[in-house]
Amino acid sequence: MSRSEKQKMLAGELYRPDAELGAEQAVNKAWLARYNAALAQPVSERHALLRERLGHVGKDAVIRPPFFCDYGYNIRLGDGVFMNFNCVILDVVEVSIGDRTQIGPAVQIYAADHPRDARTRREGLEFGRPVRIGSDVWIGGGAIILPGVTIGDGAVIGAGSVVTRDVGAEVTVTGNPARPKRSS
Repeated sequence: MSRSEKQKMLAGELYRPDAELGAEQAVNKAWLARYNAALAQPVSERHALLRERLGHVGKDAVIRPPFFCDYGYNIRLGDGVFMNFNCVILDVVEVSIGDRTQIGPAVQIYAADHPRDARTRREGLEFGRPVRIGSDVWIGGGAIILPGVTIGDGAVIGAGSVVTRDVGAEVTVTGNPARPKRSS
């Protein structure tokens, strides 16, 4: 039995965006318009909107609009997660964010990836690699988290950093590419 492009996408395999995925993105685009228009609404109403679309929304999780994502249903937020204005999550596969993690404005989290081989890219194929962010993490404004990265509990990601590799628990990284901060 042949697998659908959505099934391949969710499994992190090479897939080709098709009409089914396009329709799901259109539904998500309409939801994002509603969510982003709710800036003046109480946090409780925005929380209810998040629960409509995201895979899991923990107690007291907050995303300040505007917010952007591919599908929404691959995003899992723990209790007390806070994401500031203008964040982007490319969630073709799971993106999980642990309890009490704080994310600054304009942070970009990419689970979407593309083949390194130009011929395969020309064929329109893409894939995803899950991003896992632990609990009690602080991600400074403008940071970029690349596909497949895991960030351990209690880590700190400096503002503007580009995280290309896993970050251990309680480690502070800064820069492009992000590297552990040296002690002074």
